[in-house]
Amino acid sequence: MKCVECLKLEYDFTDWGVRVIELKKKGESINLSKSSMPLGEILVNLNWSIGSNEQPSGFFSNFFKNKTQSQHTDLDLGCLYELKNGKKGCVQALGDAFGAFEQIPYMQLDADDRTGAIAGGENLRINGSRISEIKRVLIYAFIYEGAVNWSEADGVVTLTYDDGEDITVKLDEHRNGQNMCAIAMIENINDKTFKVRRLVEYFSGHQQMDRAYKWKMKWTAGSK
Repeated sequence: MKCVECLKLEYDFTDWGVRVIELKKKGESINLSKSSMPLGEILVNLNWSIGSNEQPSGFFSNFFKNKTQSQHTDLDLGCLYELKNGKKGCVQALGDAFGAFEQIPYMQLDADDRTGAIAGGENLRINGSRISEIKRVLIYAFIYEGAVNWSEADGVVTLTYDDGEDITVKLDEHRNGQNMCAIAMIENINDKTFKVRRLVEYFSGHQQMDRAYKWKMKWTAGSK
């Protein structure tokens, strides 16, 4: 007998045969698949649309970018991290805090997409082989430049890793006027796997988000 309350996740089978799990409701979570091998690289991708008067329609509408628009949205991917040794910090383009994959904090931002026109969006890599040293990671995005309009940004975060289903979180619970969105929490489960939990909560800045999730860091203004 199946428990109805447990049937929370949305499964989608694409034309390429890749199974995608979408966390659709606030608080929904899923553990990454366990195996005898280390988790390895966990890729967190942020993609969004910069908006246009003539948007593509259909399945591929979220993936095409209008490169000719004069006004664009600069949407940045980042994370707060807390390690088992108590060290805390953030990885983001703002302040040139790009992190490191093989060294502390064991997570690294690949590049800064200033326009939203790069097909691959922005990518954050987490070193799953160092899971025993990572306590939790808060994935977020913030609008650095452009109108604070999340409904037009149409953002989506996708987490991928070896031998597991893709996990997506869409930024579809819009709160325009707030430039910061806490997207997902990644938490260590007995040093064996990570749990990914949907948040999609909006804030006016880093400090307000920090307080909500009790990171307790000091913040100063930065630039890039």
